[in-house]
Amino acid sequence: MKRLSGWDAVLLYSETPTVHMHTLKLAVIDISELKGRQFGIDEFREVIHSRLYKLDPFRYELVDIPFKFHHPMWRENCEVDLTYHVRSCRVDSPGGRRQLDEAVGRIASTPLDRTKPLWEMYFIEGLANRRIAVLGKIHHALADGVASANLLARGMDPHTGPEADRDSYATDPAPGRSELVRTAFADHIRQIGRLPGVLRYTAQGVQRVRKSPKKLSPELTRPFTPPPSFMNHRVDAQRKFATATLALADVKETGKHLGVTINDMVLAISAGALRQLSLKYDGHADHPLLASVPVSFDFSRERISGNRFSGVMMVVPIELDDPLARVQAVHDAAVDAKETHHLMGPELVSRWSAYFPPAPAERLFHWLAEKDGQNKVLNIPISNVPGPREPGRVGGALVTEIYSVGPLTTGSGLNITVWSYVDQLNISVLSDGATLLDPHELTDAMINAIIEIRRAAGLPEELTVVESAMAP
Repeated sequence: MKRLSGWDAVLLYSETPTVHMHTLKLAVIDISELKGRQFGIDEFREVIHSRLYKLDPFRYELVDIPFKFHHPMWRENCEVDLTYHVRSCRVDSPGGRRQLDEAVGRIASTPLDRTKPLWEMYFIEGLANRRIAVLGKIHHALADGVASANLLARGMDPHTGPEADRDSYATDPAPGRSELVRTAFADHIRQIGRLPGVLRYTAQGVQRVRKSPKKLSPELTRPFTPPPSFMNHRVDAQRKFATATLALADVKETGKHLGVTINDMVLAISAGALRQLSLKYDGHADHPLLASVPVSFDFSRERISGNRFSGVMMVVPIELDDPLARVQAVHDAAVDAKETHHLMGPELVSRWSAYFPPAPAERLFHWLAEKDGQNKVLNIPISNVPGPREPGRVGGALVTEIYSVGPLTTGSGLNITVWSYVDQLNISVLSDGATLLDPHELTDAMINAIIEIRRAAGLPEELTVVESAMAP
């Protein structure tokens, strides 16, 4: 048994019937190399079963504390019914990118069952060109982007043949009610003992901000006042999903030419795309948006669970018509935001979240989710996560692409998540049912945005075709 951290627990409390807090990890797999060898749902369940001993979070079961006296706990080694957790799915004909994206959207539209380990996996058939896909639906309370990438790496073969792993793992008995209350009381005493350290950490951050000659940007000194936008409203329960693939080399070349980072490029591409959609849906794009950009403070390759990140508030300059001006503005805003973030202390929010009372926190998030009005914190979350650098395999079959997207947050109907995988930069967009007519509008706009940047920078407009990826 282990206690959820405050940050993990907040990601649990913030879930409502319309704000689902699962993340999605999608792997496209080429089975043509298997040369006729059968690889279906039964074989895939065998692969997952053989890896369960090292996929620890897949064996976590959520255990609530009586009277919500403290944050819940994970029962770390529970029984796992793979006939429930690993499911089959078939996409519509002709089995291209759009059909796969639509299937993922349907799967994403239902929340996870909290009475079981908080994950589901879908074995998706019917794709063109001898491909299948595997979709992992994992609650954010289990793992952040870095932990998910490490977990994904553990689940894939490190070589070309099937891996002979263990076929069993130990299980632990369920805890008793008195044990849960007793350990909760003891943890509360320990938390009180840690409070002086949290106060000291906070005071040091405030002191650094006061002494710093760097001033916050006007947008960030007016916290919780993002501008009204078509994407901000009461989120509904439906989910729509869209993907696109860029060659990582094209993004690196453009960034190097302009003297900015890959993360800057992701934000600049997002800014260009959101400008295009704001002009379409709002009729104007005259004010910068406010994005929350997750930044990890634990990149350990061994970490496969938990959330060790904080959100950096970043200005997204959609009001600028010149694409190169947008790139420079994003770069400058990122430098300012990161400096401010480190001045305050990257763990500030996660440390204080340990003291959030469970029942009031849940009621607050449910109340906020039902409000039909402007999001008071942010316009959109935008993530850029470095994924595996080496090609992975599942059951001996090559993983050709990996996509990932985080959840929608209260009052924000869009999420943009970019994952790199080997030589690809893979874009995923999640929306609710009301924000966009078609989520591919945003992925298409992001492709147009990098072409626009390259044209303005004097680079070739034609993008490199990623031969291993699904066709657009």
